[in-house]
Amino acid sequence: QVQLVESGGGLVQPGGSLRLSCAASGFTFSSYTMSWYRQAPGKERELVAAIPSAGGYTNYGESVKGRFTISRDNAKRTVYLQMNSLKPEDTAVYYCRVLVPRGDYWGQGTQVTVSS
Repeated sequence: QVQLVESGGGLVQPGGSLRLSCAASGFTFSSYTMSWYRQAPGKERELVAAIPSAGGYTNYGESVKGRFTISRDNAKRTVYLQMNSLKPEDTAVYYCRVLVPRGDYWGQGTQVTVSS
């Protein structure tokens, strides 16, 4: 079955950095776009970044452009989110997502808290 397991969240001070990872299994990882979303308390889930199957063109939410970078390692079946210059408003649960023919799959999420 499809599994997405996020890791790398935590507490970080404003201006700091974190790198999230999402390890995938149960599908042909190299064939699909991978995405990161986030959801803050009381807010709707929003797209953070997406990367197509072979890498290359990436897509970012407006609020993270220039600060976050999505990448993938198809050999390791892992997608990453490098987050720099973090702000308190980046505090949220971050989710990994893949849409494959058999369904729409999400990880369990990893909490990122940006606070001094």
